[in-house]
Amino acid sequence: MNGASEADWQRLEKTVAGRVLRPGDAGFRAAGAPFNTRFASTTPQGVVSAANEADVRRALAWARDTGVGLVARSGGHSYAGHCVSTGLVVDLSALNSVSADGSTGLVTAAGGARMAEVYAALQPHEMAFALGNGASVGIAGLTLGGGSSSTSRKLGLTADALVRTTLMTADGQVLTCDAQENPDLYWACRGGGGGNFGINLSFTFRATAVPDVSTCLLLWDGADALAAFAAVQRAAGHAPDEFSVRLGVSTAAGEDPVVSAVGLHLGPASELRELLAPVLAATRPVREDIADRTFWEAKDYLLHETSAGAFAVRTNFAAGPLPAEAVAAVLARLARWPGSDNPDGCGLALYTWGGAINRVAPADTAFVHRDAQFLVSMDTSWAEHDSPATVAANLRWLAELREALAPYVGEGAYQNFIDPDLPDWRTAYYGANYPRLVEIKKWVDPEGFFSFGQAIGS
Repeated sequence: MNGASEADWQRLEKTVAGRVLRPGDAGFRAAGAPFNTRFASTTPQGVVSAANEADVRRALAWARDTGVGLVARSGGHSYAGHCVSTGLVVDLSALNSVSADGSTGLVTAAGGARMAEVYAALQPHEMAFALGNGASVGIAGLTLGGGSSSTSRKLGLTADALVRTTLMTADGQVLTCDAQENPDLYWACRGGGGGNFGINLSFTFRATAVPDVSTCLLLWDGADALAAFAAVQRAAGHAPDEFSVRLGVSTAAGEDPVVSAVGLHLGPASELRELLAPVLAATRPVREDIADRTFWEAKDYLLHETSAGAFAVRTNFAAGPLPAEAVAAVLARLARWPGSDNPDGCGLALYTWGGAINRVAPADTAFVHRDAQFLVSMDTSWAEHDSPATVAANLRWLAELREALAPYVGEGAYQNFIDPDLPDWRTAYYGANYPRLVEIKKWVDPEGFFSFGQAIGS
């Protein structure tokens, strides 16, 4: 990667309507820092805050002219820090308009829109599609990597709701991508991962009317983990598509393990209690909260933001429940967690899949993981001031946890929880769809301008 001269940077500042931030400028650190502080040492040469579509095009032309690498940043939540680089970051956060039409069910969000802005546009129309539970997550990355949520068993993935996207290519062209125009690129943008094909400037989705709903929060002590995991997984296997749950076990320094089940039901609490009755009969939680809510109250209740600091995540998909011996293996490794100063600690979570997610064929979109019943997520975390030895121990621990679960899960991994340590990522993320994605990449970005550690075609 070449470095641009001061004259080049001055030219960029004069070219764009938005602000160009350089190291030392006020606001540069916030605009150019990765969400996962594991990658805090990655510092851009500059950040351009795009004020409009023309700024994006001018930044692309400048980067091509100077040889400086470029990445686009929407929500900025890449687990692997791919939303920043040592070159130029194009910050799309000012391009955040969202419009919703209750008569057609169509919702159009600009490329820099985040969950809070999308939800705010949807609420007056009492409609929704699968959206993330983190208010600051960007719609772009969520959609391009597939996008799952607590409504996905009923409504499908975020990518499944996408009916159109506009994408700017490396040479500044804007392509409309839908079932009629550029259908191959439209296919690729539904699960092919962010940052691979261009900069997505807008997304149009088909939304669905939402009912009042109910939620649950159940907590158990770690001693009841085997019984709780068995009961919740069994209940989830018999539940209708309207029900979903995140079942997890976690621990942190100096704390005993805690088991949690956080769920959403697109129906009344009376139905939810009936669904959970076998769970409550099998093992009593230390905390139980089952309540009716509006959809919007439930959205806030389920709000989850990954804590600050450094972390690593491994994912797999499971075709069925984790058996008792798998849960026991997880508990044994939680007891041997090396520890850190990050209060987020470590743990494992199962997200219920199936339903509408699995009623789309693996080749119909770029998102290939269409036979899973559970998304399995394993994580560990540490503080920025923790020693290199502590970091290394945490990463070894996570690798050992994944190895222990390998007999019980499939080989796939979730591209939205991107894992920079995953060696077989091409097959794990994209499976049989990868060769088609490579061909589309060659067509839309023949020079490989859009590149990062796990870029398609690399």
